[in-house]
Amino acid sequence: MQENEPTGNESLTALELLERTIASFPPGDPLRKDLIELRATIAEQEDTMNEARQAIEKMEGIIKKVTSPANRIGTFLGAPNKETAQIVVGGSDYYCNVDPRVPITRLKKGTRVLVNEAFAIVGDLGYDNTGPVTKVNEVIGPDRLRVGTEHGMQSIVLQRGADLLKETLKAGDEVRVDPNYRIAIELLTRPHSQDYYLDNVPELPWEKVGGQDEALRAIKDAIELPLLHADLFAKFQHSTPKGFLLYGPPGCGKTLIGKATAYNLTQKLQEQTGEKMHEYFMHIKGPEILNMWVGESERMVREIFQTAREKRREGFLPFLFIDEAESILGTRRASRYSNILSTLVPMFCTEMDGIDSLNEVVIILASNRADLIDPAILRPGRIDRKIKVNRPTKEGSRDIYKIYLTPGLPYDPELVKSAGGIPQAIDALVDTLIDLQFAHRDENKFLEVTLRSGKRDILYRGDLISGAIIASIVERAKGLAIKRAIATQQEEGISEADLRLSLEAEYAENDIFPPTDITEDWLKLIDYDSENVVKVSPIRPGSTGKPHVGGGII
Repeated sequence: MQENEPTGNESLTALELLERTIASFPPGDPLRKDLIELRATIAEQEDTMNEARQAIEKMEGIIKKVTSPANRIGTFLGAPNKETAQIVVGGSDYYCNVDPRVPITRLKKGTRVLVNEAFAIVGDLGYDNTGPVTKVNEVIGPDRLRVGTEHGMQSIVLQRGADLLKETLKAGDEVRVDPNYRIAIELLTRPHSQDYYLDNVPELPWEKVGGQDEALRAIKDAIELPLLHADLFAKFQHSTPKGFLLYGPPGCGKTLIGKATAYNLTQKLQEQTGEKMHEYFMHIKGPEILNMWVGESERMVREIFQTAREKRREGFLPFLFIDEAESILGTRRASRYSNILSTLVPMFCTEMDGIDSLNEVVIILASNRADLIDPAILRPGRIDRKIKVNRPTKEGSRDIYKIYLTPGLPYDPELVKSAGGIPQAIDALVDTLIDLQFAHRDENKFLEVTLRSGKRDILYRGDLISGAIIASIVERAKGLAIKRAIATQQEEGISEADLRLSLEAEYAENDIFPPTDITEDWLKLIDYDSENVVKVSPIRPGSTGKPHVGGGII
């Protein structure tokens, strides 16, 4: 055999070679016994070496793992083809390969993906649960959004995430964005304006609004005629008003008239068109819109008008009722928030100019001080009708009392018996109250108004009557009757004495009248031109008709 010729033993281990050597010795040979002992020692050493080798390999794996580059996290933007993905990592876009173990068809736009050092996608991490929140400024097509309406923030166009493609989005909605600010991934639920401002409109026919016949007639002419007779208005080329202003003292039914308008107009349109229609009454109190943050009040105005237009497209008839309108649509002297009003009034004008007529949105403003509302709001083309809601007259007050003193209430049995029935008893009670309230006697003197001409007018209780006062008097009387029924454990009813006591208590407590003598506060209640009033002096009970000294001077 040549020196370099292989023998076939190169692949054998030392233990295997030793076993061959032992087998070559005959049994009983002393050297064979020594070799067997040597084999046991070598076998034990090989086991130790194998364990050490495994420990070293495991350690090398750990060292390699902790020293290898970290995987990056990116956002999946889409797949140009079946093998390539578009991702964004750290603000940079990449076209990358995808690990075959990650099905590219299951990746959703906006989800997080795991990217190795070669920028290949090796894992799907799903949607992130955190991220920046922004407001939608404009919906651009079916899959893009313009966001960034906050003050000082640049507008950005985002793509819709896979789960947002089926959502109906609008300006003002809040969405959560991926950390790279490329994909809108979630619509955040929040109290929308329609939930916040929506007010229920009860069944309220015109007959339930008492003492305001003149105002109701003006509203019917301003609201019902253009909508119910649109063909005649078009024939005469007569412009349709966009809204109207209800102004007058507090408690005289401006809000009630607004709700009655919504109810009756909707009923009329249903009868005319035969289509099922519901009113959508958005009751907005002026101070609720005022916000110290720059641009927030204007955003709320835009959102309110947009909600009204959306509801019209959904088949509702929206009514935008703004109470205390002078607080948000006033002149600079109307509010201490003059900086806010300087931008809020133009925004409101802009939104109103975008409304064609009452067919889209019915706008109703209500105010105690119409003289403080900005003239830009009240000009023709915006608020086209100004309707005065006066204090009820003597006959009007009678009608209001009969609305609250219904035949279904329990009355004093003796009164009912002597009057000859419940209707006659109600008439007797109302006549007594009207005479007490409107009598020009010293006990009824309530206010002295001094004018610039030097004239002094005395106002009596009847001059400051309102539907709210009448409702409160009746409620007080009901409370007295209930207490008496509890005390006597007998069947009781509303009596003349209950109503008399309630009438005196209502004016004595003065809960609905200003507690001070400041003229500016009283001007909201009296029907006088503010420029002509010098002083207002309340006449206190027990003052023998002499006015209380004081009162602010304009």
